Formats: sequence, C-alpha cells, structure tokens
Amino acid sequence: MRHARGYRRLNRTHEHRKALFSNMAGSLIEHEQIKTTLPKAKELRPIIEKLITLAKRGDLHARRQAASQLKQDQYVAKLFEILGPRYKERQGGYVRVLKAGFRYGDMAPMAIIEFVDRDPAAKGKADKARVEAEEAAEG
Repeated sequence: MRHARGYRRLNRTHEHRKALFSNMAGSLIEHEQIKTTLPKAKELRPIIEKLITLAKRGDLHARRQAASQLKQDQYVAKLFEILGPRYKERQGGYVRVLKAGFRYGDMAPMAIIEFVDRDPAAKGKADKARVEAEEAAEG
C-alpha cells in the first residue's frame, strides 16, 4: 500500500528539496517559463499554484507566507504586483507542463513549465537589461 506517499523525494533530503523548489519557483516567477526534468516540473506545479493563490489574496499575511517560501524579495514583489492581478479572475490552473523530449546526456525526460497567460518578453529580461547596461558603460 502507498499510504503517506504524498510527493516525489527526487533522491534528495528534505532541506535540499525545499531549497530546490524555492529556487525553481523563483526562476519560474522571474522568467515565466523554465525547462527542467518532468518529475521536478510536476512537483513544482502545486507549489506555484499555491503561491499564485496567495498573491490573489494579496494581504500582508499572504505576502509574508509567500516570502517565507521564496528566496528573494523581487520574486515576492512580482508575484503580488503582476501575477496576482493577472490571474484574479482565473479559478486555478495557472501553469502548464509540456513534455519536451529527453536530455542528451542521460535520457532524462524533460519538460517546459510555464504560466498559462505568460508574457513572452519576461524570459531573459534581466539578462538583456544587464548586457545593455554593460554596453552603455563601455561606449
């Protein structure tokens, strides 16, 4: 029987898994689309869905609960200022997991996890701004 087997362990300790999903959730909030292995993407989905639900609530307690799960304040700010209002009318299903073939090195099944109504310009936005700032400083 499989009682009390609520999640995938992913061959990691509790602390490592917690840090992994905190970092992945932050990356997904920042870029609105990330590529990872299929089991990680499937485990990340409920975490992100709960964070979006907190952002839809929008009060101080929800913000503090989200901040306790995410690593950086910029992720919390984007979650509550952009993503929460974007999905205000939606009743769930904020992210989708798309299968994306297999990784070349070890044939691990890969997946793309993304927000349903994502902003295509959000992916790599910080990197583009950093490169433009460096070019402006040089020239």
